[in-house]
Amino acid sequence: MDAEVHGDEIRVGGDARQRFHDARGYGRPLEGNRIALAPVEAAHLLYRGDLETVEGMDFRSFITTRPAGFGARFLVYLDLRDRGFYLSPAREGWVDDPEGVDLIVYPRGKGPGDGEVAHRVRVVGERADVAARSLDDQVVAVVDEEGDLTYLAVSSVEPGGTTRIEWDEPVAGALLDDRVVVWDPPSILHDRAFYGKPLEGRAAAYEALHLSLVEGAYLAARGLLTLPDEGGVETLVEHGRSVEGDRFDRRLRAYSALRDRGAVPKTGFKFGADFRVYREVTSADDLGHSELLVRVVPADTRFAPRDLALDVRLAHGVRKRMVFALDAANEDTIRWRAVSRLTP
Repeated sequence: MDAEVHGDEIRVGGDARQRFHDARGYGRPLEGNRIALAPVEAAHLLYRGDLETVEGMDFRSFITTRPAGFGARFLVYLDLRDRGFYLSPAREGWVDDPEGVDLIVYPRGKGPGDGEVAHRVRVVGERADVAARSLDDQVVAVVDEEGDLTYLAVSSVEPGGTTRIEWDEPVAGALLDDRVVVWDPPSILHDRAFYGKPLEGRAAAYEALHLSLVEGAYLAARGLLTLPDEGGVETLVEHGRSVEGDRFDRRLRAYSALRDRGAVPKTGFKFGADFRVYREVTSADDLGHSELLVRVVPADTRFAPRDLALDVRLAHGVRKRMVFALDAANEDTIRWRAVSRLTP
């Protein structure tokens, strides 16, 4: 069976509608029994031998004349078809879907006319980059240089928790390098609210609690921490900026949002993240498992796919979910995006 090129589509006649569209979900119907195929669908049918040529071009000739990026889309299309899915191209007016999505994948046993979608897939090569602002509820299919595929599921999340501890009397602290020290802290501060880390050691003559600068700034902004000799929250923020620049403001905004939502963020340094996050803390001596790793990035960040894959693999290895806090300094809210490995 042969096919003809018409603009951005490939048209096939004969029994194409019954054979390809009705039975297997390819293309869209035209008048009579004709159908229109997107180039990636035509390439797949050529590859299978269901089409002989497209205007005299066999599979090898056809794919080598396609524009940049087509090879990666074809590999993802081929893989998902082999996994038993029907799918439609989402570009060039084929399916009305968000910008940047390449393929619409339907649930197994469903097709374009059933009104259900399993995945919206964006295809990228391993050397491309992905704008953080463009990440929405979708699957990013990364094609590496050897043609192997990694599927990363992206979803919007609203992290929170059930830890809400309050006390009336502010505690006094003092700046010490890149932290705040609270002498003789009330037990509720660490034991129940899980702020800071006690100064430990054998035969210690003092009780003290190390707070990070973001913890100190958060408490000071709410009147729960004072710095009698150094000033208030403004001093802490300025000191934080001198230590880590604009990153401090981003981390403080994310930390504050998480605490205000009842979650408990602690340093994620050991995991290569900004925070590890607990949903519920009843006692610092009997901690549950932190559920999230959070990395705070500017909203205009462009992710390299290998960095996304690395973060996700690390989080999975320690049984946590990777979340990116997309921070725009001129906006009131942070957009939270969870990313995880997916096997379609």
